[in-house]
Amino acid sequence: MNKKNETINLINKRRTIRAYSSKIISEDEIDTIIQGAMRAPTAGNMMFYSIIQVKDQTIKEKLVKTCDNQPLIAKAPLVLLFLADMQRWWDYFKISNINTQCEEEDIKFQTPQESDLLLACCDALIAAQNAVITAEALGIGSCYIGDIMENHEIHRDIFNLPRWVFPITLICFGYPKGEKEKIPLSSRFPKKYICFTDHYKRLNPEDFNDMHKNNPKKSQLKDGENLAQLAYFNKLATDYSIEMRRSVKAALKEWIGNN
Repeated sequence: MNKKNETINLINKRRTIRAYSSKIISEDEIDTIIQGAMRAPTAGNMMFYSIIQVKDQTIKEKLVKTCDNQPLIAKAPLVLLFLADMQRWWDYFKISNINTQCEEEDIKFQTPQESDLLLACCDALIAAQNAVITAEALGIGSCYIGDIMENHEIHRDIFNLPRWVFPITLICFGYPKGEKEKIPLSSRFPKKYICFTDHYKRLNPEDFNDMHKNNPKKSQLKDGENLAQLAYFNKLATDYSIEMRRSVKAALKEWIGNN
C-alpha cells in the first residue's frame, strides 16, 4: 500500500459512523457529496438511479421503525436514499412514442425485467459508494442502512415510488461524535479467500478455519457455538432478514408484473 497516497489512505481508514456530533453539514457540503455520487461510473451513462434527500424529521422517525429500529436515522444530519430507477427512462420512452415505433417496426416493446433491476441496483450502489468516499474526504462519516429494502409497500408509499423504482440503500451522514480514530477498524477476511485467479474457488473446512482464525466475533460465541451459527441465527434467520426477503420478492413481482 502506498502510504503517501491520500485517496488510498482515506479508503483504508474509513469506518462506519453511527454516532454524530451536533455540527451541521452545510448545503455546500451536501451538494459536494451529491455531485460526487453523480460522477460515479454508470451503465451507458444512463444513470439508472435517483437520490432522495430525506429532510422531513417525521419521515426520519418513521424510517427508524421501518428499517429495523435504528435510532441513528432520526439523529443523522444528512440522510440520502439511493434508488434503482428505471422509471425515468421508460417514462421518456413513452413520451417519445417508442412503443408505437416498435409496433410499426414489428419489434416487441420491452418493459423493465429482472436484469434491468440488477443493473439499476449496480448503478445506484456505485453512486452511493462515491457519496460515502466524497463525504469521508470532507471529514463526514457515514453508515449504510440496507434495511430500507424491508417493508417495500410502506417505503413505496412514504416516498411516492412508482413501479420501476426500488429503494436499494439508505445512507446516514454526519460528523463523528468524538474521535473516530478510536473506533477500531473492522477486520476483513484474508485476500486469498476473497480474490481468486481465473476460476472461483470453493472453500474446505480447513480454509474456513483459517479464514476465521482472527475473527473478533469469536469473543461473542457461547459455549459450543461456532461462527457459522452466530452468523446464521443472529443475522440471516432473524425477523428483519425474513421481512427483507418477503419485501424484495413482493417488489420484484410488482416490477416484472403484467406488461
